[in-house]
Amino acid sequence: MGKLLNIVTPLHESTRRDFLERMMNQKVHCMKIAKQYGKAYWDGDRCYGYGGYRYMPGRWKPVARALIEQYGLGPGANVLDVGCGKGYLLYEMLLLEPGLQVIGFDISQHGIDGSKQEIRPFLSIHRAQDPYPFDDNAFDLVISLGTLHNLRLFDLKTALQEIERVGKQAYVMLESYRNEKELFNLQCWALTAETFLDKEEWEWLYDHFGYTGDYEFIYFL
Repeated sequence: MGKLLNIVTPLHESTRRDFLERMMNQKVHCMKIAKQYGKAYWDGDRCYGYGGYRYMPGRWKPVARALIEQYGLGPGANVLDVGCGKGYLLYEMLLLEPGLQVIGFDISQHGIDGSKQEIRPFLSIHRAQDPYPFDDNAFDLVISLGTLHNLRLFDLKTALQEIERVGKQAYVMLESYRNEKELFNLQCWALTAETFLDKEEWEWLYDHFGYTGDYEFIYFL
């Protein structure tokens, strides 16, 4: 298994969340809507998801720069984003290193339709748990941010093994917890998560499924 990194956590912790309000606001209904990954999830009311996920210049720049530096990505390097959403991270990576070759896929047509025009030709519809249409070691880096916890265990196995197969290097970030308070907050907040595991359980799972890339967890404090 690779290194435990701290790339997205500062951005994640900059947002304030009302955990109890979400839990009490018809959460079961909102979960069903959110799991459609349509307009309501991305750009509807906050109870269904992001509450309006729009491009904010520079917001993802620190993450993009950290990934480029961490993995030595220069002109000609190719990157795959599994669960890319609206592709804002890939777009920021291209702004920093225009010579990159980027590809992203997501299950949400609304998400891809909301991407920047410059990045949209490189995005497509595909599920993270389905076999990837790429050769072994096709990418210098495969990334997946905030996606894999939305899969069930048997689908996680396929996704992690495919990330391992097609990437020379890999970085996965997902939601987890380290204590009862963080578990409670995560369960209050999460709308689409299918797998709730603590840090040690995720690390065991990575090893069990043969994932050797880097990883990061975000926690709900």
